[in-house]
Amino acid sequence: MEVADNLEVLELLDSLEDYIEKSSTIPLSQKTLINKDEILEIIKQIRIKLPDELKKAEWIKQERQKILIEAQQDAETILKEAEQRINQMVNENEIVKKAEKKAAEIIAQAQTNAKEIRLGSKDYADELLAKLEKNVSELLNTIKNNRNELRGIK
Repeated sequence: MEVADNLEVLELLDSLEDYIEKSSTIPLSQKTLINKDEILEIIKQIRIKLPDELKKAEWIKQERQKILIEAQQDAETILKEAEQRINQMVNENEIVKKAEKKAAEIIAQAQTNAKEIRLGSKDYADELLAKLEKNVSELLNTIKNNRNELRGIK
């Protein structure tokens, strides 16, 4: 049946060609006068007789185009998501770097404060010991004086 349909399509194309060849021409031009309805009817018959494979091929072509468009859109979406993820990772990396820098600053400040406290506490302890030494020395002198007084020596 497909072979018969193919032959009918070829016959219809021949009819179309004959119709156009036999149509009246406009003088001094390449234009031809045709009956639009008759031509459209022949085209309609050709479409009806076209093999299903041709119709399927057209459908496949359209589906292929849709699939390609969807694939392109999916690829663009994946690329955008990848770019966003990369940007997020870069931002996270920047946050980590900033946090590490801030932590280093805090540690340095804490070490400086600890050094100042150590030095300050040494100075304070030295002052206390100096006062204690002075008080002990005065106390020792007082004790010596009291002993000397008790002995009658002055």
